[in-house]
Amino acid sequence: MIFNREIETMSREELKKIQFERLREVVSRVYERVPFHRENFIKAGVKPEDIKSLEDIQRLPFMKKTDLRENYPFNLFAVDMKEVVRIHGSSGTKGKPTVVGYTRRDIENWSEIVARAICCAGGRPGDIFHNAYGYGLFTGGLGLHYGIEYLGAVAVPVSGGNTPRQITLIEDFKPRGISGTPSYILNIVEEMERLGKDPRNTSLEYGIFGAEPWTEEMRAQLEEKLNIKAVDIYGLSEVMGPGVSIECYEAQDGLHIAEDHFLVEVVDPETGEVLPYGEEGELVFTSLTKEAFPVIRYRTGDIASLNPEKCKCGRTTVRMSRIKGRVDDMLIIRGVNVFPTEIESVLLSFKQLAPHYQVVIEREGALDRFEVQCELTTEYMRQIGDLANSHDVVRLTKEISHTMKNTLGVSVQLKLHEPHTIPRSEGKAIRIVDKRNQPVNSK
Repeated sequence: MIFNREIETMSREELKKIQFERLREVVSRVYERVPFHRENFIKAGVKPEDIKSLEDIQRLPFMKKTDLRENYPFNLFAVDMKEVVRIHGSSGTKGKPTVVGYTRRDIENWSEIVARAICCAGGRPGDIFHNAYGYGLFTGGLGLHYGIEYLGAVAVPVSGGNTPRQITLIEDFKPRGISGTPSYILNIVEEMERLGKDPRNTSLEYGIFGAEPWTEEMRAQLEEKLNIKAVDIYGLSEVMGPGVSIECYEAQDGLHIAEDHFLVEVVDPETGEVLPYGEEGELVFTSLTKEAFPVIRYRTGDIASLNPEKCKCGRTTVRMSRIKGRVDDMLIIRGVNVFPTEIESVLLSFKQLAPHYQVVIEREGALDRFEVQCELTTEYMRQIGDLANSHDVVRLTKEISHTMKNTLGVSVQLKLHEPHTIPRSEGKAIRIVDKRNQPVNSK
């Protein structure tokens, strides 16, 4: 394990010097090597030599995900293909995937960044680490894998799915750490409980969870059910992959950004105006060291805020809040903006509900109808016996609906289901099911 931990505790002035030097270099490089960036800079009336301070980054134009799709597959690469050693990409569920490339140095930097992140979460050399992120074009599995090995820990590349095997390997290999999407790790917990096993009795001590927004209520369930410390990790393939930021195990109070590699801003999602520390808006990242696929002011669509205060763990890096949701995931229910994570917070505050839910949107005439579907826990189901004829369920439904209206400021249709009826995912949970554009079967 060889990496510089001093970067995490150096003064803001020293760190800003490093960021500025790297910013000038990457801006010059993309201007020279990537026609897309050069044309955008010219349209914005800015040249690399105009960047004389970190604040001058605001003069540069934004990048958006549509830019990646329009330049598919390799037109945004800043190096010749003979220098590229790996390609990752999105799932492409909304069209062609977004494609990103990595040089050998990019992979080395990424491995170090993730190793630092695992240390931040409580990991150490020699740990056996159960990696349940999916392997493939998705950056999660391989991103964590290389960081685990760089740290000097033992990677168990189990990937996602085959839940019974996951349980067997956890029991037999006795890992200290685990990673995956929080929804899938809860699936593993649920299966262990179904088999009569106590998830609290495993060897696990800490978990690194991400790739989907999750709430403090979800964290409480993970920590209670697995008897672990659960930390949030953030990343996206367009910027690098997992490891862009992570919570520390000491505070679990915001995600420390690897600022020697990434420059972060928060902007108003509508106007693009840069917002001050503490205000909530859209995260924008500039990669400072990426060789194959640098991004300049990339608009992530993720909603969060920034905190520059020194953490109690001793790190001085800027922390971002946990992701509240995505700009395109925000629901507008009768004029009120609501994120799925806000719904989750309400639902998981009720012990009678399992941590599985979906928001189903349908069109009724000219109006949208929102229905929140959730499950009762197995324990509560045993108590009431019959879902259809239970007065307790009627009272519970009214209580949840009342709490949701008071908390979110809007009423939604609520439907409670028996346990194990909401579809499970082996990767990212599907929280929103939009049926508005589905064809209507003619009779």
